Amino acid sequence: MIPQWIRTVLLIAVDLLVISLVLVLGFLIRFDFSIPSTYLDLQVALKIWLVTIIAKIGVFYYFGLYKRIWRYASLEELKAILMSTTLGSGLIGTFFWLDDTVVYPRSILLINWALTVLGIGAVRFSWRLYRESFLSSRQKGPVKRVLVVGAGDAGELVIRGLKKHQELRYKIIGVVDDDPLKQKMELHGHRVLGQRENLKDIIRNYQVEEVIIAIPSAPGQIIREINNICIEEGVEARILPGVYEILSGDVSVSQLREVRMEDLLRREPIQLDQEGISHYLHTKTVLITGGGGSIGSELARQIAGFKPARVIILDISENNVYRISMEMQEAFPDLDVVSIVGSIQDKPRIERIFREYTPQVIFHAAAYKHVPLMEDNATEAIKNNVFGTINLVDAAHEHKAQRFVLISTDKAVNPTNIMGATKRIAEIVIQARNRVSETEFVAVRFGNVLESEGSAIPLFKEQIQRGGPVTITHKDISRYFMTIPEAVQLVMQAGAMAAGGEIFILDMGEPIKILDLAEDLIRLSGYEPDVDIPIKFIGLRQGEKMKEELIMDEEEVEKTTHEKIFISKPVYIDYKELDNELQELQEIIFKDSQEMREKLKKIIPQFQFIRRTVV
Repeated sequence: MIPQWIRTVLLIAVDLLVISLVLVLGFLIRFDFSIPSTYLDLQVALKIWLVTIIAKIGVFYYFGLYKRIWRYASLEELKAILMSTTLGSGLIGTFFWLDDTVVYPRSILLINWALTVLGIGAVRFSWRLYRESFLSSRQKGPVKRVLVVGAGDAGELVIRGLKKHQELRYKIIGVVDDDPLKQKMELHGHRVLGQRENLKDIIRNYQVEEVIIAIPSAPGQIIREINNICIEEGVEARILPGVYEILSGDVSVSQLREVRMEDLLRREPIQLDQEGISHYLHTKTVLITGGGGSIGSELARQIAGFKPARVIILDISENNVYRISMEMQEAFPDLDVVSIVGSIQDKPRIERIFREYTPQVIFHAAAYKHVPLMEDNATEAIKNNVFGTINLVDAAHEHKAQRFVLISTDKAVNPTNIMGATKRIAEIVIQARNRVSETEFVAVRFGNVLESEGSAIPLFKEQIQRGGPVTITHKDISRYFMTIPEAVQLVMQAGAMAAGGEIFILDMGEPIKILDLAEDLIRLSGYEPDVDIPIKFIGLRQGEKMKEELIMDEEEVEKTTHEKIFISKPVYIDYKELDNELQELQEIIFKDSQEMREKLKKIIPQFQFIRRTVV
C-alpha cells in the first residue's frame, strides 16, 4: 500500500507534465503549429508556464483533487475537475489581464481549458478503467452471468456497484425494462434486451444464471411473476429491498438479498405526510410498549428518524429489550434511548415510568395475541390486554400525555375468541376515556403482519426446514396481510391525523388465502408444494374464523385524506358505566370461566364464542 503523501506527490508530478504539455499544445493549435517568436522568449515562456502551473495546481489542491480515491471516479469527480479547471483558467486570465507585459490570447485560454479537462480527466478515469477491465480480467474463478431487471435509478446503481466490486465475479449480460423508450438503449454499456414479457426467452438465449430485480417500487404481483419465471427456469433471483425497507431512498449492491415473502405481497408505496408526523414526534418523549416485539421495534426505528427527544422502550422480554436497544444505540447514537424491562400489568411500575419520564406520545403495542393459546389462558389475556391497557390509559390521562395510540387488530371486530374480545374492550376503553381526558386517545386497527413473532410465516419456515408437513387449518381460510414497515408507517400516519376517540382502520388490500401463502413460501425455499414438502390440513382451532373482518356492521366509516386510512367515528360510551362493568370483570376472572365469558358478552354484545369440537 503506497502512503498517501507519495500518492499525492506522484499525482502532482503527473499533473505538472499534463498541464505543461497542454499549454504547449494550446499554443500550437492557436497559431497553426507556428508559435510566434514573442512567446518563445525564455522569460515570457517561463512566466506563462509558472503562472499556469501555480494557478492550476493550487486550485486542484484547494478542490481536493489530490485527496480523492480515483479508482471510484464518477460524476462527482468530473464535476470537481470542471470546477477547478474553470477557476484556474479564470485566475490565469485575470493575471494576464492585469499584467500588460505579456499578451495572452483569450482563444488560448479557452483551448487550454478544454485540453486540461480532457488531460486531467483522462489521467484520473484511466485508473478506474484499468481496474475495471485489466485487473478484473486477471481475477481467477467462475463468473456468474447476471441479468438486471429495471433500467431506472436502482438498476443504474446496481450495475455501477457490480462493475465497481469486481471481486463479486459477476458478468452483466444486459438489462430488462418495460419502458418502450429504453429498448435497445444502453445503461453503463449494457444493452436493454427487452421487456418483462421477454424475460423467459432472454434467460434461455443468454444462459443467465442469476436475475437481479432492481425495482424497489414494483408491486408484489410483478415481483411474483419475475420470481416464478426464475423458479421455472432454474436460475437464482435476488432483489433490492422495497421502499418500505429503504426509508432513506438510498440503495446499494450490499442490500441485495434473496426474494422473500413480503416481496411477493408488496403493494404500492405509501405517501406519508412527513410534516404532520414530525409535528407530533419531533423533540417529544415517546413511549413504546411492547417495544421489543415486531411492531414495537419497527416503531422505534422509524420514530427515531423524526428526531424525538427520547424513546422509551418498554417490554416484558429482557432479550427483546436488549436486542432493540443495542440496535438503536448503534443506528442512532445521538438519540436518548431508555430501555425498561417491565409489565404493563404492574400498575406501580407504570406510574413510576410516567412520573419519571413524562412521555408525551404513547404507542401501545404490548399485547398477548396468540388466539389458541389465549383461549387456554383467558385470565392472562384479560389481565394483560384489558387491565394492562387500563393502567397505561390511566397514567397517560393523569400525566396529561398529548397522544395515546393503541395498536389493535381485525380480530377485535365481531370477536369469536378471547384475544379478539380483549382487544375490542381495549378499543372501547380508549374511546370512553377520550371523552373525559385532555389526552387524545385513538386506536389503529389492522390485520396480520408478515414475519411478526408467532405468525404463520415463521412457523411455516420451521416446518419446511424439518421437511414438512406444512400445517394449515383449512384449505379456504384467508387473512389480511401487510408488511411490518408498511403497518408501522400507517400507524404513525394515523397518529398524525388523530383528533381523539377515533378508530383508524388500515386498508389491508384483498385477503390472501393461507394455502397460497404456504405454497409461495415452499417455492421460495426451493421446493415444490405437495411434491417435496407436503401440506396438511388440521382443522379450524377454537375461536378461529374462516375470514377476518376490519369493520363492524354498526360502525360508520369515513375516508380520510390518506387513501389507505379510514376512520370509524367515535361512539358514545359512558365511562363510569364501563368502569363498573370492568371492575366486576376483574373480580370474577379468577373464579368461573363461564361467568367471565358472559361478562365479556355483556360488555361486547358482538362477542360470539365459537367452540370447535371437530379437528
